[in-house]
Parts: sequence; C-alpha cells; structure tokens
Amino acid sequence: MEITFVGAAREVTGSCHLLHVNGRTVALDCGMFQGRRHEAAAKNRQLPLPITDLDAVVLSHAHIDHSGRLPYLIAEGYSKTIWATSATRDLSAVMLADSANIQEKDAEFLAKRRKEFVEPLYGMRHAVRTMDLMVGVPYNRFFDVVPGVRACYIDAGHILGSASVLLDCTENGRTKRLVFSGDIGRSGLAIVRDPTPPEGADALIMESTYGNRDHESVDGARAQLAQVVRETAARGGRVLIPAFALGRTQEMIYVLHGLAREGAIPAIPIYVDSPLAIDATTVFEMHPESFDRSEEMVQKVNELFQFELLHYTRDVEESKALSRAHGPMIIIAASGMMENGRILHHLAQGASDPRNTILVVGFQAEHTLGRRVVERQPVLQIFGEDVALHARVEVIDGYSAHADRTEMTTWLGRVKEKSPRLGPIWLVHGEAPVQDEFKAALIARGYSVECPEPHTRHVF
Repeated sequence: MEITFVGAAREVTGSCHLLHVNGRTVALDCGMFQGRRHEAAAKNRQLPLPITDLDAVVLSHAHIDHSGRLPYLIAEGYSKTIWATSATRDLSAVMLADSANIQEKDAEFLAKRRKEFVEPLYGMRHAVRTMDLMVGVPYNRFFDVVPGVRACYIDAGHILGSASVLLDCTENGRTKRLVFSGDIGRSGLAIVRDPTPPEGADALIMESTYGNRDHESVDGARAQLAQVVRETAARGGRVLIPAFALGRTQEMIYVLHGLAREGAIPAIPIYVDSPLAIDATTVFEMHPESFDRSEEMVQKVNELFQFELLHYTRDVEESKALSRAHGPMIIIAASGMMENGRILHHLAQGASDPRNTILVVGFQAEHTLGRRVVERQPVLQIFGEDVALHARVEVIDGYSAHADRTEMTTWLGRVKEKSPRLGPIWLVHGEAPVQDEFKAALIARGYSVECPEPHTRHVF
C-alpha cells in the first residue's frame, strides 16, 4: 500500500494524491494549480499518471483547487467513476461549468490578442461528461471504490458537502485505514456543521494551510462586520465585499440576514452581484440536510438565503444599474481576490470615494489586486486605468473556512484519541515554511510527521 503525492505537496493548490493498492490506483482529488499563469498552466497540463492506469477518483469537495482538473481527465480519456458527496456533486456541476467557460473565453481572448490559438485545458462538453461520471453518496456510509478499497465520507465542516475520507485498504490479507482530511473546517462556522474527527486511522494525509497562525474568532468577525456596515451607512457609502462565489458569499448572506433580523445593521439594500454565486446559493438551498441544525437561525428560518433586503442581480443590465443607484448599500461580488468578475466594475467606480468601504473577508494572494488593496496602495490599476484608493479598507480574518493552527491541532488530538494505531502523518495543502513550522510543533507533541515533496512515493 503506497501513496504518491502529486499536487498540493509543499504548496496549497492542485490537490491530488494517488493511492496504490492491489495493483489499482485511486486519485484523491484532482484539483487545479493556481498562481503565476505560465507556471500553473504547465502544471495543469501534466497528467498525474497515464489515464489507463487510473481506476477511480474520490473527491473531497467542490473547490476548484480540489476538483478543477477532473474535466481534463475526461478530455484525456478517463471514463470511470468519480465519487463525491451529494452536495459536492451538485456544486461541482456549477463550478466546473464555470471553469470550462472561463477556459474557453480565455482561449478566445488570447487568440484575438496574440493572433494565435491557445488550446483550453478543457471545454464545456468535458465538464458535462464529468458530471455523467460523478456519483453522489451520503455521509457515513461505506462504498466500494475498487477491489480492496472501501471508503466513507464524514463531514469536514469546510463548505457545503466537504468531507474527510476514510479509506479501508486491504492487501495480502491485511487491512489498514488511511484517512484523507480534505480541507478541515472550523467550529462555529455559519451554515455548515462542525468538523467530525475520523476514527481508527493508521495513517493520515492532513491539510496544513494555516499551520503557523490562528484566526480571529467567528463571533468577533460577526461583530466587526456589523460595525463596518453601520459606520459606512452613516457616511452614506457603499460596503463593497469581494467574495468567493462558493462558500464565502453564502456565509456573508447568512450572517447579514441574522444581523438584519436582530436590528444590528441598518435596513439598507444588499446585492449579490455574481451569476456563479447565485447558482452556488441555489445549490445550498437544495441541501438543507447538510446545515448545522444546532444553529438558532437554521431552526427558526425557512428561507435562509431570501429576505427583504436581499437582491440577486444575475443580468448584466441589472448589475450596471447599481452604478447609477443612490444611497448606502452592500454589494457582494466575485472574484474574491479582485482579479476578475463584477467586483472590478464596482471598485473602478467606488474605490476613490472616501464614503465607501472595501471589506476584505478572504485570503488575498501575492501579486493580486486584492493584496494591493489590503496593502492600501494609493493607486490601483483597474481595467488599465489608475484609480485612486480613498475608500476605507477593512480586513476581517475571522471568516476563513480553514481551521487554524490551534483548531487543526485540536482536531488531530481528537483523531489520535480514537486512533490508537496512528502512525505516519503527511502534511499537504500548505506552503513549505508554514508546513515546516507546523511539523516541528506536531513532532514536539509526539506525532510522526512528514512533509512529502511533489511526486514522491510513500509506503504505509
């Protein structure tokens, strides 16, 4: 029984780990590499292994850095089963179609700009075929992946449908349990249930995104959000919230709904100005079985994503009309790192107005417009034009959907309590300096920890 770490090894994106059992190979995730365009493009075109050698895919959740290369497998000839939770399957239909559309539009743009055709990684037909192959299964029910490998999804508490995966691997009469953490969520996050620690692990593949830092509390983030809205509305300004279409947008809607019900924010209009986010929100509405029933608002409110102040603007003309509207408002729009999408139009118009607030509620990678906003650079480049940054910039760190250092350490401690035979722990999905720091802290607690390099193979 062996594992090859292909993606998200000593980096955050491109999640993909190959499990080798009984001469069969199962991919755990097949995500998109993101970052510098040319480097990421080269990585994305490198198959994790020959397609004929891949026997199944087990997907942890729908974020593109975990699912985004699945249509590329199909484009290259893959035709076997892709396993996912039911909610992940529905979200993947939305996310992968959007990714395919971006691929095709980018190729079209580059062909016009450079007078050459750059082949998209995959197209819409491959995204559609991916969904034909994807089978949705419920949490807490074992299913046969390939001969010798049985799997079970348990709630990871990261986004709707996210899962940690138990993999019972039998070879030569011996059975061992490998656990893949997926992305570990936080206790107390809105909408989704708290993460469930797996039991009986012999070996563990564990994410480490925030292994060197702790987040602000969820309650503190909620109070800060309410304060920002109140102060901006009092100035007559707009709160511009760049948000990831999947996860963060729905969390913002939910929290603002709760604050409005309590009278903690003024009754100003709230616009969700992102077709992808609107589609993702529709999927959330389809899966109330995945909501955290311990939350008071989930218990008392039937329509979590519909309330009087909330408006969804799918149409382009509706979006443009917001620029002509007057008075305080909240606008939630993609993309989360302000690199593309409708948020750019709102920033181009609103970043220079000192009455407005740009509210950052997600991670902003290096070299992105979002990072330059967080750094409060005095002039921003938007659509090739200089835009003075006079709007206030507020950053709330408490809305991360990833567990922080303390939360991951607590999660691991609970896994250990229920896993007396726990052996090797492989850290993935983290930048190298972060992983090295987290590894040292875990070794000091008595764990056996490694940080596998890309394309290395490990026995368990």
